[in-house]
Amino acid sequence: METFVKGKKLCRQFFEEIAKPVLEQYFPGLSYSAGLLGYGSDVLGYDDPVSTDHMWGPRFYLFLKPDDMDKKEEIMKHFSRELPYTYQGYSVNFSEPNIHDHGVRQPVFITEGLVSPLIFIQTSDDFLNAYLGCCNWNTLSNADWLSFSEHRLLALTSGEFYQDDLGIKKYLEAVSYFPNDVWLYQIASNWSLIAEEQAFVGRCIQVGDEIGSILVCARIAERLMRLGFLYCRTYAPYSKWFGTAFSNLPLDRQIKEEIRRALCAQSGKEREVAIVRAQKMMADLHNEKKITEAVPVEITNYFGRSIKVIFADRIADTIKQKLVGTSLEGIPLIGSFSGVENFTAFSDDTSQRMRRRKVFEKARN
Repeated sequence: METFVKGKKLCRQFFEEIAKPVLEQYFPGLSYSAGLLGYGSDVLGYDDPVSTDHMWGPRFYLFLKPDDMDKKEEIMKHFSRELPYTYQGYSVNFSEPNIHDHGVRQPVFITEGLVSPLIFIQTSDDFLNAYLGCCNWNTLSNADWLSFSEHRLLALTSGEFYQDDLGIKKYLEAVSYFPNDVWLYQIASNWSLIAEEQAFVGRCIQVGDEIGSILVCARIAERLMRLGFLYCRTYAPYSKWFGTAFSNLPLDRQIKEEIRRALCAQSGKEREVAIVRAQKMMADLHNEKKITEAVPVEITNYFGRSIKVIFADRIADTIKQKLVGTSLEGIPLIGSFSGVENFTAFSDDTSQRMRRRKVFEKARN
């Protein structure tokens, strides 16, 4: 492939130039929505040539009304007969789902026979139930919100529609970002988690535990980065794209630089200084946004020891006061399961969503 084409552009052009004419010819008057959303680095705009080896290529979702789902098989038959074997040099044909690898499909170039395209035909409710574990926004509780995969919320709301007769884009606006109480709870949780280890970067250094200091610093750095997403009111992706997305946030460049300096520090002292400065800058941002009453923030010694902190727990405690009287009052400040990397087997599994929700419901009882 001489020139890589971003998936979003490729898929839109594929639909408008190739697939839409097929629908218009064989199913005139059909009401539907079509677009690219959900799984995939292409949805987030992070795809590159490496992404093309599986579940990537000319593709889209086609959403039908429930009463029109009986047309699904016929629509796929027409696509299989009418779609070209390739589009802009990429295979339109894909392998059968790999039952040993989460149903992954790979591009397979063919020159004869029927095409098996990467097109998914569903009702919007079926898609949302399978992808997010819920399709009804009218009764969402705070516990429901904390049960959702944040990465999936991002991927769901980062997509685009090529045609939207069913009004799905408008419907998804209701989950474009966390409601205020959940947002505050997440902010308070991250400051609280920072506070738990705020003195340990320096303390590990004092006892000669360089590796321990690096690990603690990295955990605090991640929490600061998550706060960056929260203060920018942007969903955070999972670990593969976390740093990339953070670098694109509209945050003060110096905050990002201090976090980078802390993570790349060659000495314990440099690490401690940088990570505490980053905390101070993020705390200043909190005050600038006037989310709560101003919290006095200064870099100081930890109870007289030669360890520098900002006492991040004061910020968490101040935010907690905003949660009094809500369903999140008194719940331990642990954030959501999405905030723990490598928990995807639990945090992204829609079949486990009700169990995740119960954790936050029972925590208050």
